Amino acid sequence: MNGHKKKNRLLPFRLIEAAASGDVDAINTVLKHYEGYIIVLSTRRLYDEYGKPYMVVDNEIRRTLETKLITKLLQFDVMRTA
Repeated sequence: MNGHKKKNRLLPFRLIEAAASGDVDAINTVLKHYEGYIIVLSTRRLYDEYGKPYMVVDNEIRRTLETKLITKLLQFDVMRTA
C-alpha cells in the first residue's frame, strides 16, 4: 500500500516550475516520476518463433513519450496556473 501511495503523489509546484524553466535536474526528476507509467505505455506484446507471447519495452515509443513530456514541460505556462 505504501508504494501505491507514493506513485499517486503529486509533484511539488516548485519542481514543475523549475522543469518548465528548463532546469535539467527538475526535468529528470519529472521523467523519473513518470518512468513507470511511460514504461507501461511503451510495452508491446511480441511473439517468439513458436508463437509464444512475451512483453518488451519498445524503446522508440518510450523515447517518443519522454520527448513529448519534456516538450510539454518546456511549453507549460506556470504563470497561467499560479
